[in-house]
Amino acid sequence: METMPLVVKRGGRREAFSRDKILAGIRTACAKRPVSADDIDRLVDQIEAQVLAMNKAEVSGRDIGDMVLNGLRSLDEVAYIRYASVYLHLKDLESVKLEIEKLLAER
Repeated sequence: METMPLVVKRGGRREAFSRDKILAGIRTACAKRPVSADDIDRLVDQIEAQVLAMNKAEVSGRDIGDMVLNGLRSLDEVAYIRYASVYLHLKDLESVKLEIEKLLAER
């Protein structure tokens, strides 16, 4: 069985990789959105596979957060903005607006 790497958090603290933590964050972002449980599970599976494919003993929380953002961007744009508002520390309407404008420009 493959061993999941430790996750290095922003402050340098390390913790065990937690599929459940990623799943909970994605479910929260997708709450009341037209995203199926299967789609959410598939996204978590993809992120877990990407982390394993890195073949590292440690991976940054930033890398994992970016994987979640990239997955949500293609899954549901509103869920993406919800997750981004917390993950990217969007502090006001202007920063949320800028993120939405970036998302619209990618279309």
